Amino acid sequence: MNLPAALPASPRSYRQNLTLLIAVAALVLAGWQWLETRQKLADTQQEVTRRLAEAEAGNQEERGAQKQLREQIEDLQSRQGAFEGKLNEFQGQSVALQSLYQDIARSREEALLLEVEQAITLAGQQLQLAGNVPVALLALQTADARLARLDRPAYLPLRKALAKDIERLNALPFVDQAGISLRLEQVVLAADLLPLASYGRPSEKAENAPAPAAEAWWQRGARQVWQEIKGLVRIQRFDAEDPALLAPGQAFFLRENLKLRLLNARLALFSRDQATFRNELKQAQSWLGRHFVADDKAVQAAQATLGQMAGVALNSDLPNLSETQGALRGLRGGKEKR
Repeated sequence: MNLPAALPASPRSYRQNLTLLIAVAALVLAGWQWLETRQKLADTQQEVTRRLAEAEAGNQEERGAQKQLREQIEDLQSRQGAFEGKLNEFQGQSVALQSLYQDIARSREEALLLEVEQAITLAGQQLQLAGNVPVALLALQTADARLARLDRPAYLPLRKALAKDIERLNALPFVDQAGISLRLEQVVLAADLLPLASYGRPSEKAENAPAPAAEAWWQRGARQVWQEIKGLVRIQRFDAEDPALLAPGQAFFLRENLKLRLLNARLALFSRDQATFRNELKQAQSWLGRHFVADDKAVQAAQATLGQMAGVALNSDLPNLSETQGALRGLRGGKEKR
């Protein structure tokens, strides 16, 4: 049995089916795109939400940092204000301290200059009044040491003048004033013990000789009377020139005058008075040779001492320090004009 063959589809139906298929495909594609778009929108929304959250957190952190920064800036500004106040106070104190330091430096300098002036004045007095070269030299060296501590060019002329005067004093011959003075003092102390030539006495041994053991009483009495008579009258022989006779009371004045001669020589020594020094020693030597026992060892020692000292040359021409004193006056005058 033969089945009837299928009838061919009409063009209209074919177009409808095709349209429906296309519509379904488009709907599926649109749904897929809608789902995909929705997913992307959801993802985008999440990303935006995340970023907004992060931005909000960042903003909060930034606001916190800005707040902290503002606080730090305010603290720094406060500290800067306090520092500026301290700085102004320090600058004021620095100016006051600088002024005080300058006043102290000027006062110290004036005090040192006053010491220098006093030392130079002392040196001049020692040279002119006492002729004491060592003390004058020490005073000038002290003045130069004081000026060296200041170390300023303005004092160089004065230091040069001091150096010249110090060199002049060092070039003078040395005179041992202390040693000569001590030797004169020894002679002065020995003057009371030197024996006088005009008062020679019989030996104490002969006067106090013991009486013979077998001497009778009348012999002892006669001998004692004779000793008393010899005490009243003295007969003495001088082989050399007769010494000047002195009354018993004049011996004291002779010794005192001898001491005065020696003391005058001592004063002339310190004042560098060569003529007076030698004249007083010459007179003392003359008195020793005329009034005292010449062969006595103490008298001979005194004569030898005075003879040695008479040959000492004292310095009579001493520097007057005029150059140093002139430089000091010039320095003082220059400081007063400022």
